[in-house]
Amino acid sequence: MGNKPDWTPPPHPDWVEQINREGDCFDLPSVVPLDQASLLSAACSKTGLRDFGDEAWREPFGVLLDSLEGEAELTLMGRLMARSDIICWLSARLQVVKILKRHPDILEQPVEAPMFIVGLPRSGTSILFELLSQDPDVGVPLIWEAMQPCPPPEAATYRTDPRIDVADRLVTQWGRVAPEFNTMHEMRGHIPAECGLIMAGTFISDHIASLHQTPSYAAWCTQADMEPVYRYHKTVLQILQYRNPRKRWLLKAPEHQVHLQTLLKVYPDARIVQTHRDPIKCMASTTSLMGTLYYMRSDQVFNAAVFENIIMGEATAKRLENVMDQREQGIVLAKNITDSRYQDLMDQPMACIRGIYKHFGLALEPETEQRMLSYLERKPKGKFGQHSYTVDESRSSERVLFKRYQACYRVPDEV
Repeated sequence: MGNKPDWTPPPHPDWVEQINREGDCFDLPSVVPLDQASLLSAACSKTGLRDFGDEAWREPFGVLLDSLEGEAELTLMGRLMARSDIICWLSARLQVVKILKRHPDILEQPVEAPMFIVGLPRSGTSILFELLSQDPDVGVPLIWEAMQPCPPPEAATYRTDPRIDVADRLVTQWGRVAPEFNTMHEMRGHIPAECGLIMAGTFISDHIASLHQTPSYAAWCTQADMEPVYRYHKTVLQILQYRNPRKRWLLKAPEHQVHLQTLLKVYPDARIVQTHRDPIKCMASTTSLMGTLYYMRSDQVFNAAVFENIIMGEATAKRLENVMDQREQGIVLAKNITDSRYQDLMDQPMACIRGIYKHFGLALEPETEQRMLSYLERKPKGKFGQHSYTVDESRSSERVLFKRYQACYRVPDEV
């Protein structure tokens, strides 16, 4: 298949195209600056704060900005979206530091036995996340909380907090800029957030890496020490539960699959659910998703190498086999992890979920089962339109790379 999967971007909406073409006559770095001084100044002015805490975030922050200017080829719309994002992440970081100074006891709170859903992108992680979140005993970080965790949400105003509407307008903009994105992934201010958004305040995050073609930044992140990132992640959860207690957390990000050892160092009692689906199908679906994400912000030709570890055969197989090795060697203990096959979840969702609860010794009440079934009825597959993508027939030669993985977890071919 080479380094360029067959993905052709759809046309931009007329209004986006007009904005970007008007931007061609601007000196974009001057009109929408993405330099450190300008961004830091804007975040400090917005919040009235200046203390960003420890210095570990500054190097990846600088790498990201250099990569955005040198590699991403952002359009006018892309620069506006990137600047807005970065100021949001910086502002959240400033506010986290402030709240910890005022309430240091936040860091004394336990985060007990959180459940993490991990797996390849497009392997059923999102629908499983949404179903498990129907359990009233579960606390799930919502998108508005992940974007603006401070001040700590209050139980009394949790469903009416004004931050919900602010976040909703920002994240639904993705679907307005690229309408086809709505068929791939629902984004609203009040729905569950992936952990990458929580981690964005460290500037080491797969969420950030997925938004732009920034190979230098992506490469830097693969070599980064992830323990401070997971420590920050835990801190945000402690902030979120400070005035609105959660019995147990449910969390999700495909990228956790690459960092299980670090995750378990920070959360030694974590419950991990690994999803499984035909990798050929996952890679094809992910290609169209990633292409759509970056095309919101750039007209640059798609470069598969930027996303090698999730859409290229050899790298994806290595990612999957690394987890198999960790499980076989006892680095990831059986008590900490169980499995969810995509086909089982589609065919017999409640049997699949009962198996997860049984593995971890959790009670699945009849009322909770009914909530999950009702959720499925309200959200049938394709509710927001059909996610259309093609699977390159030449990818069938990569099937051999996944022989061990598919045999181990009895993952059927879908293409």
